[in-house]
Amino acid sequence: MARPACWEAADQADLCGVGIPERQVGVYGGAMTDGDYPWEPPFAGTEAEHLVGALDRLRTTFRWKADGLDAAGLGTRVGASSLTLGGLLKHLAVQEDYAFATKLSGEPLGAPWDLTDWDDDDDWEFTSATTDTPEQLYALWDGAVERSRSRLDAALAGGGVDQLVHLSGPDGRHASLRRLLCDLIEEYGRHTGHADLLREAVDGLVGEDPPAGWHTRTDRA
Repeated sequence: MARPACWEAADQADLCGVGIPERQVGVYGGAMTDGDYPWEPPFAGTEAEHLVGALDRLRTTFRWKADGLDAAGLGTRVGASSLTLGGLLKHLAVQEDYAFATKLSGEPLGAPWDLTDWDDDDDWEFTSATTDTPEQLYALWDGAVERSRSRLDAALAGGGVDQLVHLSGPDGRHASLRRLLCDLIEEYGRHTGHADLLREAVDGLVGEDPPAGWHTRTDRA
């Protein structure tokens, strides 16, 4: 069976059907600049650059899927699921802080997470999101990601992905920074898929990647 033409391009880079204009398929980056698609991972970078690049691409895709909605849009549900885009914004915000503060260095979670009794409600970030405004939810996620990037940059500069972090297992062995990055990539991969379905249910928006030059509504304001 003949291979689809886009498979040949995908041998060079994962561009098949990701929303990049057709004129760019076949030669990776042939018509795009870093300014057009700043979230794209490097084509041939270091391990750390690829891990961080994969995480940032997922972050950007998730933020695009959640962007520019009012309270009704952020509270939309699909079928029997209780997931909402607002709940995912808050959940991933706390996961960012938990990964690159508590797990990385043992730093306790700060506001607003430190005022929460997680024992009373394991799903607090999802259930409480219904009482937050869109502005609050976007600010929570944007702020958490900004803190994560700063903490991760400092950690990578100090020891790379092989370094051991504060997090340890029952046997006392400590996880590596590589493990933290892979865990958060997995977390975003799962929930960005959820966000695909939720956003399509809100207003029909579909696609795997943001369009060239995309910025959040906050950045454009």
